[in-house]
Formats: sequence, C-alpha cells, structure tokens
Amino acid sequence: MTLHTLVLALGLVLVFEGLVFVLAPRRIEDILRMLASLPIDARRMIGMVALVLGAVLVTLSGMIVAS
Repeated sequence: MTLHTLVLALGLVLVFEGLVFVLAPRRIEDILRMLASLPIDARRMIGMVALVLGAVLVTLSGMIVAS
C-alpha cells in the first residue's frame, strides 16, 4: 500500500462521514441515542461486523487491482 492509497482512503472516509452530518444531522442524534441504549456486547458485535466487513472489502479491492 502506498502513501497515496492511504491518504485517498482516509479522505474518502472523511467525505462520507461528513456527508452524513451535512445531510442528516438530526438523524445522527437519533442513532447515537439508539446506540447508547444498546448493551455493550451488542455495540461490540456491531463494531466487529464493521471491522470484518471493512477488512473483506479492502482484501477484495486488492484482488481486483491485482487482476
């Protein structure tokens, strides 16, 4: 992975995160309240699923570029 790819990935994350706050700021508050009401184990599981899904997408993107 090059520095260019790392900066590009970070930039894309920030664009999508910022887009959510621009388009639906009140919805974010609702989601945060909902997350706060979930048990710790459920939040941990959501994080784990997001982590695994992200790792799979990164791996797949590497396979697409390599082919």
